[in-house]
Amino acid sequence: MSAAVAPPCLPALALLLWAVCEAVVGMPAEEQCVYLDSAQHLDTVGLSQDGDVVIGALINVYILPETLDLSFTKHSWISTLSNNVCVCFLSFFHSFQESPVQWAQAMVFAVEEINRNPSLLPGVRLGYRIMDSCTRLPFSLRAALSMISGGNGTCETTRPVKLIIGDPSSTQSLILSKTLSPFNVPMISYLATCSCLSNKREYPNFFRTIPSDAYQARTMAQMAKRFGWTWVGAVVADNDYGLLAVQAFQEETKGTGICLAFVRTLFRERLAKDVARAVSAVMASSARVILVFAWYVDVEVFLTELVLRNVTDRLFLASEIWSTSGRLLSNPQLYTIAQGTLGVAIRSAPIPGFDKHLQQLHPSRYPRDTLLRVLWERTFGCNPFWNSSAGSQSSLPPCRGTESLKGVQNGVTDVSNLRVTYTAYLAVYAAAHALHSLLACTATNSSDPSVTPGCSSPNNITPEQVLEHLKLVNFTTQLGEKFYFQDGETPAVYDLVNWQRGPGGTLQYVLIGRVEGSQLIINDSAISWPGSSDKVPVSVCTALCPPGTRKAIKKGLPVCCFDCLPCAEGEFSNITGSSECHHCPPEFWSNSLRNACIPREVEYLSFNETMGITLTTVAVTGAITTAAVAVVFVYHRQTPIVKANNSELSFMLLLSLKLCFLCSLIFVGQPSTWSCRVQQAAFGISFVLCISCILVKTIVVLVAFRSSRPGSAGLMKWFGPGQQRGSVLFFTSIQVIICAVWLSLSPPLPQRNFGIQGSKVILECMVGSVVGFSLVLGYIGLLAAVCFLLAFFARKLPDNFNEAKFITFSMLIFCAVWIAFVPAYVSSPGKYSVAVEVFAILASSFGLLVCIFVPKCYIILLRPENNTKKFLMGKTQ
Repeated sequence: MSAAVAPPCLPALALLLWAVCEAVVGMPAEEQCVYLDSAQHLDTVGLSQDGDVVIGALINVYILPETLDLSFTKHSWISTLSNNVCVCFLSFFHSFQESPVQWAQAMVFAVEEINRNPSLLPGVRLGYRIMDSCTRLPFSLRAALSMISGGNGTCETTRPVKLIIGDPSSTQSLILSKTLSPFNVPMISYLATCSCLSNKREYPNFFRTIPSDAYQARTMAQMAKRFGWTWVGAVVADNDYGLLAVQAFQEETKGTGICLAFVRTLFRERLAKDVARAVSAVMASSARVILVFAWYVDVEVFLTELVLRNVTDRLFLASEIWSTSGRLLSNPQLYTIAQGTLGVAIRSAPIPGFDKHLQQLHPSRYPRDTLLRVLWERTFGCNPFWNSSAGSQSSLPPCRGTESLKGVQNGVTDVSNLRVTYTAYLAVYAAAHALHSLLACTATNSSDPSVTPGCSSPNNITPEQVLEHLKLVNFTTQLGEKFYFQDGETPAVYDLVNWQRGPGGTLQYVLIGRVEGSQLIINDSAISWPGSSDKVPVSVCTALCPPGTRKAIKKGLPVCCFDCLPCAEGEFSNITGSSECHHCPPEFWSNSLRNACIPREVEYLSFNETMGITLTTVAVTGAITTAAVAVVFVYHRQTPIVKANNSELSFMLLLSLKLCFLCSLIFVGQPSTWSCRVQQAAFGISFVLCISCILVKTIVVLVAFRSSRPGSAGLMKWFGPGQQRGSVLFFTSIQVIICAVWLSLSPPLPQRNFGIQGSKVILECMVGSVVGFSLVLGYIGLLAAVCFLLAFFARKLPDNFNEAKFITFSMLIFCAVWIAFVPAYVSSPGKYSVAVEVFAILASSFGLLVCIFVPKCYIILLRPENNTKKFLMGKTQ
């Protein structure tokens, strides 16, 4: 392909031809000059006017066919171009575009205005040379080199241009800027929006009167965020304009939760295949919002294919190149699918007097304007130059000469919304002001009347000088707005449009907002959504997670595709689309829906609950039973069985057991500072008093039997009632001291426990000092172990009623209960640990009461005949 195309479009061809003509100066051009370029007719496609300084311009009136002949069986399409310009393959009624003709006329109108203006470039007449780039690089590059070299398609030369306005294509502007940069030829594009052209190091000679795509992409990202579209498809032109625009969109949406569902490209030479792929991607995707950055001709093919496949429920975000396209708006096939389209449009501005200029256009005024001739043929169906060589090949009938554009409505005469036309108009004025500064012009309204208005000679100015002065351009437009270049760029100003159904069902775009810098202003109520719905379309990969859940990214998928997981206990999310759950404050817990925090339920062993009532009933029962046993013992205190079992110690034991039963009640109820301190001390002292009494009783039994042996008669006097009471007091005082030290140094205190049961806060007594609590329990265990051992040794002492045997059983039960208490207490959560301790107190207390006193009460109450000294001493062996 490249080998076939290269010969007729060498970039330096025009310069070479100019050199050949210069080499034969002095000889008749028609005899000596040979123009070697077979496509010399391209230089005549456009319009031109000579002047002291000539401004070059590129427009894209014609477009090339969608598919090129790549068979290589004939000459390349460039070298076979006929005099019908670059569209010899197609009827130019299909490839001719009207809007660029209006852009060209805006440049002509601007030049004519400047030439009439005595304050701008006085005495200097501007000229122009506007050529068609045919929407393809070989033509734009050839045209640019032809303009800067002064070639005109013949051996004659014209004045070289000092500046080029264009190209409208970003891709072609990139290459032209690189090509012209070594010559310091400045370019002012009115439509190339690629953000890559903002790189002044790479493109130092590039300027533009239209905002960069970076601002357009940011605007679309802001709209997507505003309306909640997190899943967006993209169909873009396969060139710098489209690819870099979608890249800028991704940069703007980074970190915002907006993802691209797919990206499909459209390339002119394989448009049919690319459109099919793009439409398939749209149909297969769940994205309902499609970002489209492409030339409007390609967009028309894409939308038409969607209509043929009955895809009508999509919303399109239109780039500035097609958001106001009259061609698309007037296409009846697109009325349904394109309704609701939101677009970013170049700011519209009026050009005073431009409508009259267009109405006065006539081929007779511009006989060499081939574009105007084609426009006339398309509009009026006649050949305006039937008797000239320009129209010799036309099959149309001759025009009458009375045809006029007045009253004609088409893409050339419509001045209701001048967008690209205005940027092209501004580009000419920017060039004029740069020349005005370069030529040190003085205006007629100068404050110094002695200064003669005029400019220095423009004959020796260079493109490099024009480039430097372009950087300093700063003027006020006819609309009163400040215009200046900031690193070759202009401030971002856009209109936001919405495609809506107009009268008769046709489409029209309606202004719904604007963009000024980074500020997005939208009138939501003015928007008509697809399907004439009043609801904003939903375009998400996954619906936003409801309150009470959080987003969990799916592995291998974009961040917009996620699962919604319920918040864990104690966490909540109270907004839609939350990416994380938050912990509730310590005093609160999440509700069942996990969308709010509610106060935790305060839990403790209460008198009002079943467990508390049961334990309280058992404790009171134990205390009453103990009191009843004491009454029985008091009533029968003179009987042998009461006297034989050391009645004084028995009454002390009954008193301590009653205290044990009653101290368990302190553990039930809401913990407070005093209850936390009293319960452990009361428990420890009561049980030590109880065990001390049993221990002393055991010792008394052993001493009593020991004293009955020969030589031991005086032993009992050393352990009389006084010593017994003293021993109980001594053993108990040790526990009192331990409790006093514990309560004074690190006493138990009530505490809210948030970590045991999630939805509940456990109100419990913390032991304060683990050492103190261990010493209390350890001391009780020590006394119980000693008592158990002594009772075990005395269990076989001869007697009909051996109390040591019952003490052994009671201590066995006591030790078993408290050994089982330790693991149960440690593993029980919250109030259940308190219940375990109360149960251990009650179980051990009942064990002592039953094992020691029930046998005695049985004899006293049910076997009174056995309540005699003879019976008690009946067995001596």
